[in-house]
Amino acid sequence: MRSAMIKVLLFEDNKNFRQGLLLFLSGMEDIWLVDALPDARDAVYLVKKHKPDVVLMDIQMPRKSGLEALVEIRQGQPGARVLMQTVFEDDDKVFQAICSGASGYIVKCPDPEVYVKAIREVYAGGAHMSPGIARKVLAMFQQQFVKSEQTFVDLTNREREILGCMVKGQSYKMIAASCGISFSTVATHVNHIYEKLHVNSAPEAVVKALEMKLV
Repeated sequence: MRSAMIKVLLFEDNKNFRQGLLLFLSGMEDIWLVDALPDARDAVYLVKKHKPDVVLMDIQMPRKSGLEALVEIRQGQPGARVLMQTVFEDDDKVFQAICSGASGYIVKCPDPEVYVKAIREVYAGGAHMSPGIARKVLAMFQQQFVKSEQTFVDLTNREREILGCMVKGQSYKMIAASCGISFSTVATHVNHIYEKLHVNSAPEAVVKALEMKLV
C-alpha cells in the first residue's frame, strides 16, 4: 500500500509548524511523511536513505540553510524533487532556489491544503509557484538574464502554449483547463518540452524559456 504513496521528507526548524504539518500530512491517504527534521545537516544522507518522492525544505534554518542543502541534494541526487518553502517572497532567494534546481517554491501559510496541493503537483512532474513568485521570476530574467542572441528550439505551437502557461505559474490542472486537453496530455507535452530544452523540472524550463525568449 505504502509503495504507491507519495513519500515526503520534511525539513523545518519551527517546531510548532513542523509538528502541525506532520500531523496533517500523516492524515492524508496518498502521502507518507517518512521523517520530519529541525535542520538540514544530514539532508543528503537522509534523502539517500529514505528516497523520498518530494523533499519539503525550509529555506532558512540554523546550521545549514535550505539553499545549501538543496545544492548538495541535487549534486548527489540530480533527479530529486525539492519543494522550497519560506515566509517571504525574497527575490534573491527565489532566484537562487530556482537556479539551483528547486522543483517548486511555496510561501508559508496556515492552510495545510496548500502544501498538499504543492506536493501532489511536484510529484506529478509539475512545479508549484505562486503567481506572485512566477511574476518575480519573469521580471528578474527580463531585466537581467534574457539573452540577446536566439537559439532555435523546435517547439510545436501547443508546446509553446503550454510553456507560456508554465511561465505564468499555472498547475497541470489549470493548463489542461486553459488548453482544453487532458491532464495526461499536458504531462506528455511537458515531458517533450523538458527533452527539447534539456531540463529536468518546470522551474528550469521557465528559466530557459525566458532566457531564450521562447514565450
